[in-house]
Amino acid sequence: MSHKYQEHRLWHAFALVIAISFLTLGVQAQETTPKIVVFGDSLSAAYRIPVEEGWVNLLATRIAQKGFNYTVVNASVSGETTDGGLSRLPATLATHTPEIVILELGGNDGLRGLPVSNIKRNLEEMVRMSQEAGATVLLAGIQIPPNYGPRYTEPFTSQFEEIASAMSLPFVPFLIDGIAQNPELMQGDGIHPVAEAQSMVLDNVWPVLADLLEDPQS
Repeated sequence: MSHKYQEHRLWHAFALVIAISFLTLGVQAQETTPKIVVFGDSLSAAYRIPVEEGWVNLLATRIAQKGFNYTVVNASVSGETTDGGLSRLPATLATHTPEIVILELGGNDGLRGLPVSNIKRNLEEMVRMSQEAGATVLLAGIQIPPNYGPRYTEPFTSQFEEIASAMSLPFVPFLIDGIAQNPELMQGDGIHPVAEAQSMVLDNVWPVLADLLEDPQS
């Protein structure tokens, strides 16, 4: 084996070690960056619009533009109920160990007319799970169409504020406030905002979330 060949192999091995080291450092940096997990349903899962135009992706962009050091994880699933969320949350918390959880569930339960007491119990348990995992929980409220009748819609809507008050949570009273009231901003189903309204959803969340973020200058 020639000296030049040995030298070439040594340099190749050295370059490989350097590359692996940089890759490892990059992964470690990503793992140590605090995470914001959005744990919701189709309202947060970019239902029938391009994912990059959904409010959660816009949130990630805004956070980066403002210099905050957070990774945004969208763990939202279209059609999710609070029962499904409750069963799915432990694995999500274990995988991402978030610093902040934006909890946005309950709308599908309401549309199915499920008992408010069960929805509330599930939401409270998800809050407790998240807090025990070390996360701050921001609760996003939702409302359902008035045709369900006040005997159901009123306790459904008020449960979110009751939970936020009792558990001292940062709270967005109505995720799509100012949007749901305008048919032009809603998809044909009357439930999901169009792509053009996603920035308005973010604007409803941002003032509450921004108070929870660490100063990018600190």
